[in-house]
Amino acid sequence: MFTIKGKTTDWELVIGLETHIEVLSNSKLFSGASADYNPTISPNTQVSMVDVAMPGMLPVLNEFCVEQAIKMGLGLNAEISRRSKFARKQYFYPDLPQGYQISQPAEEPPIVGRGWVEIMGDDGKQKKILIERAHLEQDAGKLKHDVHPTKSFADYNRTGVALLEIVTFLDTKNPENNSYISSPDEAERYLREIREIARALGVSKANMEEGSMRADINVSVRPAGSNEFRTRTETKNMVSFKFIKSAIEYEARRQIEIYENGGTVSQDTMRYSQADGTTSVMRSKEDALDYRYFPDPDLLPLEISEETIERIRSNMPELPAATRARYVHDFGLSEYDAARLTETTDISKWFDAAVGNNPKRAKSIANWMISELFAHPENWDAKNALDTSEQGTARIITPSDLAELVDMIAENAINGKQAKEIFIKMLDGETGTPRAIAEKFGMQQITDTTAIESVVDDVIAKNAPQVEQYKSGKTGLLGFFVGAVMKSTGGKANPTVVNELLHKKLD
Repeated sequence: MFTIKGKTTDWELVIGLETHIEVLSNSKLFSGASADYNPTISPNTQVSMVDVAMPGMLPVLNEFCVEQAIKMGLGLNAEISRRSKFARKQYFYPDLPQGYQISQPAEEPPIVGRGWVEIMGDDGKQKKILIERAHLEQDAGKLKHDVHPTKSFADYNRTGVALLEIVTFLDTKNPENNSYISSPDEAERYLREIREIARALGVSKANMEEGSMRADINVSVRPAGSNEFRTRTETKNMVSFKFIKSAIEYEARRQIEIYENGGTVSQDTMRYSQADGTTSVMRSKEDALDYRYFPDPDLLPLEISEETIERIRSNMPELPAATRARYVHDFGLSEYDAARLTETTDISKWFDAAVGNNPKRAKSIANWMISELFAHPENWDAKNALDTSEQGTARIITPSDLAELVDMIAENAINGKQAKEIFIKMLDGETGTPRAIAEKFGMQQITDTTAIESVVDDVIAKNAPQVEQYKSGKTGLLGFFVGAVMKSTGGKANPTVVNELLHKKLD
């Protein structure tokens, strides 16, 4: 259990996350306007009259967005509600032209109910994090304060884009149940898992850097070993794993200091300062009553059939958790390697393409990818795993390239040193397959025992003093003889054969 040391006691964290992911769709949740609002598009050009609340304009629910939400719910091992409703969440802000947000109220069944995801806990074991709900709602616009010295501007291109808000569950009726996030590292692992599920399913780009995935952090602290749940604060709209971890740590220490000085923590909404990594009170935390939810009179209740759910389920791809389990079980990879190779769906597809129908390659492919390819992102393209084209001046290494290199080592056609040399030549832009490169530069390994034995005999004959020393007990000199043979063969002799022959003749 992650704890923070206080003046008189250790404290532990209770963390809840509300994660907003923007749903991938061609049009917005309630209008036909384009859902593409990237920064290169001129402001207020992807806006319909529904989005800006022109009188008489009625919302029409995007069925595809509903199916995307169902798909994500199934990916979260969650219940799918057969009937749910939309409501108007009342609040005024300039980036919300309607004066309300169409969402799904907490007291009504959302489109996605209780579920869970598994992450690696701080103790190195799998930990189940419970999901309370996931509901559809519309996004707000974007305010721009840096265009004019005295004015702010509103860009409504993003207004009405579909959001799916995923809320973790805190089991207050069973306080001993620790199926919640309890450290900054677990928060990051949970968010990464949500991101990869969304990407694997094609539900969202889930890019924090562009704002298509954001998180609100609820933090409270309590004495280590306690089962009580104390007052929480909420830090809004976090868009970086680094800043999320920093905000959790700072807010926890702020609350601990308050308690240890005899004060009480109030339920506030916080803002986070990226400049100095601190949190500060922005306003008192709203409750559901503050938003004055009421059913949206323009939208009928949403009814979802069992047939729709099963159709969506039958077309879902393998999820990251299942991929990790397959790599560990089928290929014997470590949990760490399996996690690295499933950081994105593109990486796992690249790995699977390289392994192909030969599982014996898997461990070597994994080692080469993690230790070599990951260090050269410009020389491989995980998004186009089967594309053999060149990208600019960089040589793009493909799954078939790496598979062939690993096969050549297994066949003793080349040794590890030669493989690394071939790999470096590919990084430097050398064209052709690994076999062609090896042939071009004369890097084929000598495996002919007769040819190697001749070199071994010559090395032994030329180094009689070292032979006598070896036979008198200085067996460490074996490395001297191996080096001499390798030098004589230009590094091409098979090291295993060299060692076997030297042992046979010297012993």
